[in-house]
Amino acid sequence: MDSRSHTHVTAALRLCLHALLAGLLALVVVRAVGEGAADTAAVVAVTLLTAALYAAGAARSSSVQPKDSAQPRASVQPGTPAGAWWLGGLWVLWAVLLVLSPDALWVAFPLYFLQLHFLPMRWALPAVVVTAAAAITSFVVHRQEIEPGAFIGPLIGAAVAVATVLGYDALFRESERRRQLIVELVATRADLAEAERTAGTLAERERLAREIHDTLAQGLSSIQLLLRAAERSLPENAPATPHVRAAREAAQANLAEARSFVRALTPPDLEHGSLAAALERLCARSTAAELTVRFAVSGTPVELPTPYEVALLRTAQSALANTVRHAEARRAEITLSFMDTSVALDVVDDGRGFDPSGAPVPERGTGGDGGFGLPAMRARAGSLGGALSVESAPGQGTAVALTLPLPDTEAERAA
Repeated sequence: MDSRSHTHVTAALRLCLHALLAGLLALVVVRAVGEGAADTAAVVAVTLLTAALYAAGAARSSSVQPKDSAQPRASVQPGTPAGAWWLGGLWVLWAVLLVLSPDALWVAFPLYFLQLHFLPMRWALPAVVVTAAAAITSFVVHRQEIEPGAFIGPLIGAAVAVATVLGYDALFRESERRRQLIVELVATRADLAEAERTAGTLAERERLAREIHDTLAQGLSSIQLLLRAAERSLPENAPATPHVRAAREAAQANLAEARSFVRALTPPDLEHGSLAAALERLCARSTAAELTVRFAVSGTPVELPTPYEVALLRTAQSALANTVRHAEARRAEITLSFMDTSVALDVVDDGRGFDPSGAPVPERGTGGDGGFGLPAMRARAGSLGGALSVESAPGQGTAVALTLPLPDTEAERAA
């Protein structure tokens, strides 16, 4: 039993044990005085000494040691030398009392519980057996006869004490295990809630960035191009020229502000470096003892709009997550290729593969854990005018390729 558990049940059991021992010691004294035995004085003296020793140990067991005590006193607790010596002293006084009075054998019942509580189980069970044998021997010696009750009573008491202590100990361990499980579940639920909030925040940031880029930024860019063309077509001294120039400059300023909003809503992995650096960090995080992930860049890198970088990064994260969770691969490689008119991302692994036309691979995002699956990757690619292809076969690995057309560089520079 764990002495550190101060529940109402253990407090009630402790009080019952105190009352039981006090009542049985009082019974010994009353019977000795009532019968007028020759050794009544010795019985009373040993009984009082036993009660005093028990009371002192019980008080020391329930007291708390001050933290700033210069000389820590011995604590009568289960598993401590002081507790063992205290229990041994009680047993010796009880043995003396057994010799003086046959009624002292009833004190064996609370002693059973004390031994089971204060001693390790490998020592407690032999101690209970010795105590029961002493009680039986005392009855036979004092009564000068052998009766079934002399054996059955102490043995049944010992069995009940052992079963009670072991049963309570098992219930306590089960209760403690469930308490720890509840604590872990509460902590896990809090972590999941925080992860969901973070994922929702990131998803909303990406959506806003995409919407701003695809609507406001593109509209302002078109307005600026039209105003620039109108400004060039007007004569130098035309009355409308200053107004067209002012409108173009206002559109240009608002376009710059819209793009700053898009940059502020960029995913955290893209905030502190380029797309290539973000993909390299992703490979480093995913590399483990059972999986090696490599990253390579092909062609001459060019600056990409934020929605392009977000689409490429999220596709790489989703495809690599499927590789880690489902492919059982040993090697994977992410390649970012810059070509004349397009940019491509390839995620290839040597895992178990699957049949794209049959049962699709379980996708991250189709369950309850969030993320982007193949439909989401295809939708993202389609929104940017690109295409997503998946090549795989059972036992032959998987290759996911995302191709996006590069934006009109002249229009971008003009914007």
